[in-house]
Amino acid sequence: MGIDEARLCLTSARVATLATARPSGEIDLVPITFAVAGNQLVSVVDHKPKTTPHLRRLENITGNPRVTVLAHNYEEEWDRLWWVRVRGTARTTASGPDHRDAVRLMVDKYPQLVDTPPTGAVIILEIDEWLGWTARQSGS
Repeated sequence: MGIDEARLCLTSARVATLATARPSGEIDLVPITFAVAGNQLVSVVDHKPKTTPHLRRLENITGNPRVTVLAHNYEEEWDRLWWVRVRGTARTTASGPDHRDAVRLMVDKYPQLVDTPPTGAVIILEIDEWLGWTARQSGS
C-alpha cells in the first residue's frame, strides 16, 4: 500500500489506537477519534467522562513525544482487510490557533461533536512514517 492509499484509508477510519510510552518503557494503548490533514493527525480530548483529568496519554507525550497510531478495517470478506500505521512526533496544546483548527477538523469529521465541540487538550501528531497493508490486489 502506498502513502496515498494509506492516507485515504486512515482518513476514512472512524477510530484508531494511539500508542504512547511511559518513562519506564511500558507502552500504553488507548482508542482515539481523530482527523487527518496532510501529514498531521489530530485528536482532541472530548467531553465523555474520564477517570481523571490527568490523562496518561498526555503525560506520556510530554515525557516522550514519539507515538504510533494504528487504524484497521476488519470485515468477514477478507479481501477488504487493511491496516495503516503512522509514527511521528506529537505535542499537546490546550488553546490557541492549533487547538481551534484541530477542534474544527474533529467537528467536521464527527457530526456528534457539532452540538458539543470538544474543549479538552489536543494531540497534534506530525507524521513522519506511513506504513500500510491491504488484502485487496492492486487494480481491483
